[in-house]
Amino acid sequence: MLRSAKELEGYGVRATDDEVGSVRDFYFDDDRWAIRYLIVDTGAFFSGRRVLVSPIAFREADWSMRQFHLAMTREKVKNGPSIDLDKPVSRQHERDYFRYFGWPYYWGSDDAGIWGGEAYPAMLANHVWSNAEVPADEKGDPHLRSMREVIGYHIQGTDGDIGHIDDFIVDDQTWAIRYLVINTHNWWLDKKVLVAPHWAERISWAENNIYIDLARQVIKNSPEWKSEAPVERPYELLLYNHYGRPGYWFGPDGKHAPKAG
Repeated sequence: MLRSAKELEGYGVRATDDEVGSVRDFYFDDDRWAIRYLIVDTGAFFSGRRVLVSPIAFREADWSMRQFHLAMTREKVKNGPSIDLDKPVSRQHERDYFRYFGWPYYWGSDDAGIWGGEAYPAMLANHVWSNAEVPADEKGDPHLRSMREVIGYHIQGTDGDIGHIDDFIVDDQTWAIRYLVINTHNWWLDKKVLVAPHWAERISWAENNIYIDLARQVIKNSPEWKSEAPVERPYELLLYNHYGRPGYWFGPDGKHAPKAG
């Protein structure tokens, strides 16, 4: 099912034996456009620390109670590698994190799916970490971005500004970001539109701009979307047919996102 990322903020996170905290933000991968970590505010539980929790750790999600259940104890989460979330997450930290929990890495192959050789994060939890599976060192750091930070970035069409990012629509099984929710109120009053992130031609994080190969009028004529309604396949078919684009459901993770520049 597709869900609003904003609505997932505030969800409780519970280990097998006790509460851990609540979701404050997300780190997403701007290359594959997938959520890699939940940023969890632990409050008094861990003396106010914020911790990273990967969807790999999920045992189940209780959507009615707005809670994620982890397949590990609170002590296991607490003793994970420390991190300063006010600074970029390095690949070295990710390596330490995955070694600690005993999971294989999700990165290392351009041809692999969203989660390495698996389509879903939970599948990585069934593997055992091995030195033989360590990918070659990569240059630079991972493409991790704070979702809160990116909300408000501007979307540029081929003929001008379209609006700004208001939310993200996320697949609650793969944790892929399927759509950017664009608020067009500065141009077109009271309308929000959906744009798939892999339709972007270029991303300038320094300028806070994402450039889409679509004209403003084409977006204005797109099928109307009501933010209170779930995004379901009949609407997605209308949307992709309107833009003349192949649906992401024809491949394991859709088309790759453009490289940031």
